[in-house]
Amino acid sequence: MTGPADGDSGGVWRPPDGRLAYGMQLPVQSQSTLYTEAWETGAGPADLVGIARTADRHGFAYLACCEHVAVPQRLAAAMSTVWYDPVATLAHLAAVTERVRLLSHVAVVGLRHPLLTAKSYATLDRLSGGRLILGVGAGHVREEFEALGVDFEGRGPLLDETVDALKTALGPEEFPAFAGERFAFEGLGQAPRPVQTPRPPLWVGGSSPAALRRAAERGDGWLPQGDRRDRLPRQIARLTALRERAGVTDPVVIGAIAEPLYVGEPGWDTGPGALTGPPERIAASLREYAALGVHQIQLRFRSRGRTELTDQMAAFGTDVAPLLND
Repeated sequence: MTGPADGDSGGVWRPPDGRLAYGMQLPVQSQSTLYTEAWETGAGPADLVGIARTADRHGFAYLACCEHVAVPQRLAAAMSTVWYDPVATLAHLAAVTERVRLLSHVAVVGLRHPLLTAKSYATLDRLSGGRLILGVGAGHVREEFEALGVDFEGRGPLLDETVDALKTALGPEEFPAFAGERFAFEGLGQAPRPVQTPRPPLWVGGSSPAALRRAAERGDGWLPQGDRRDRLPRQIARLTALRERAGVTDPVVIGAIAEPLYVGEPGWDTGPGALTGPPERIAASLREYAALGVHQIQLRFRSRGRTELTDQMAAFGTDVAPLLND
């Protein structure tokens, strides 16, 4: 198996220039009350496989899986404790798909030594034929850090150094060398190496000033968290300015999380703010993201069951996607 070649210009992978790509966060694998549909609580691996295969057939750029290692009781009612491991989940889905990329959105990589993270995600890139996108974030659950013996207050600088170490460890060298304040390694080989060269893309998640700076200085992409459309222009301008100030000249993939979608007339209450209606209306609305400077949008479909979800995904890929880049 070989990785998809779309957008490959010889450097780190990015979506094709001039075209708005679309992907989605997988349902079922995380079940926060903020976004989980009622049917997901009874769903499982077979549903994830069916959804992944649908995404693969209908032009989705990526499927995403997020991470929490352990959720404290004080947050369990809102967050739930259902958080599938991203490496295990994405590796499972790599085996039943061929084209769709596999994104950790996001992995809390500061919780582990970067060599451990590099081993897991390099293997995932190899098993998937070069389809990994490593999305990283600082994390926000204090108890999670404390249980693993990691300093919660210092998680920002820790993530900065971890990202630097990962870019080295996931690079082309079998024996990478890195020296930082917290981590240092040399003369230690890791194989299999990632398929993608010079390394898999690394996208930084978050919308805080620190996350935006990190994305500007260290990221191949930015994954905003909760920024509405009217806030994106200011954030993108800030990201661009910070990147220029840092002297980073490589292009950055700018993302956005779109409003909940339903292709067609739902006939049921899809909630406030949902974007519904005919394909032309939905595409016209989503094209506005491209006009703001966004390169990829993350979709979430309202649904009452797996079949309705996969039907929505198919309708989007067949009827809406061809209109995104008119």
